[in-house]
Amino acid sequence: MAPTPTERSVTRIVQGQATSDGAGVRLFRVIGGQTLPELDPFLLLDEFVSDDPDDYIGGFPEHPHRGFETVTYMLAGRMRHGDNQGNSGLLQPGSVQWMTAGRGILHSEMPEQENGLMWGFQLWVNLPARSKMTAPRYQDIPPADIPSVTTPAGNPMKVIAGAFHGVSGPVQGIEAEPVYVDLELGAGARETLSLPSTHNAFVYCYQGAVTVGDADPTLIGHRRLAVLSGGPEVSLSAGNDGAKVIVVAGKPFNEPVARYGPFVMNTREELMQAVDDLRNGRF
Repeated sequence: MAPTPTERSVTRIVQGQATSDGAGVRLFRVIGGQTLPELDPFLLLDEFVSDDPDDYIGGFPEHPHRGFETVTYMLAGRMRHGDNQGNSGLLQPGSVQWMTAGRGILHSEMPEQENGLMWGFQLWVNLPARSKMTAPRYQDIPPADIPSVTTPAGNPMKVIAGAFHGVSGPVQGIEAEPVYVDLELGAGARETLSLPSTHNAFVYCYQGAVTVGDADPTLIGHRRLAVLSGGPEVSLSAGNDGAKVIVVAGKPFNEPVARYGPFVMNTREELMQAVDDLRNGRF
C-alpha cells in the first residue's frame, strides 16, 4: 500500500557505527560516515554514550572549525566549552549549544566529571556559501529555556528548534531554518508531527524502537536513523517498550560541499585557504 501524499515515509535506514574522535572519545557516528556522508544541510550526527570514564575522559581538546555550525545536546553528564576568543560555558543535562563557527574558531569541549554517565548528541549543520565567513557566535541554552510540552496525543516533547503546539524552540536565526525535537513515546503511543515540506528530515531512535509511517510502516530499532521522504508530516508509533527519538529537519542548500576534517566549504581552494589561515594564526 503506497503512502498517502501528506505522509513522509522511510527512504533509507542507517545504523550508527562505533568510532572515536577527539582524544579517544568513543561514539556512534550516524551521519558523516561512509554509509551516509551527509543529508543536506546536515553533515554529521554523533551519539556519545558511556558510563565508563575511559570512553570520554580525554574529551575534545582545542581544535578548529570553519564554514558550518555545531549543535551539542546533552542528555546526561557535564562538558566545559572554551575557545580562543575567551568564551566559556558549561554543557549540563538538558542543555544545548548551537555554535556558528563561521569564518573560524578554535574551541575545546572537555568533560567536567571523572565518572558517571556521559550521554548526548553532536550535530553538524552546513552554512550556505554566502554565510561561511560570517562572525562566529553562540547560542548557549540552559535546560530551563528549552520548552517541554505534552502533545495533544499525550507525549512529552522538548522543542529545541521549530514551533509545535503553541511553543517555539529557543534556537533562532539559523539559515537552515531547523526543526529539532526530542520526543518520548510510551508503550503503544502514537504521534504525528508537522514538518516543513521542503526540508530534509530524519528520525533517530536512541532508546527502544519506533515505527515510522502508517500507510507504509517501517520499524526503526535502537541506534538507527530513518531518512524521510518529502511531505508535511511524519507519523510515529512505539511498541510495547516505548521509544525515545530525536526528529530533525532542515532546509537543503543544494550547494557543492568540500570538506576536510573540521573545515566545510564549497571549493577545494577555499579549503586550502582555511588551512593556510589556521597555520598563520588568522582564526
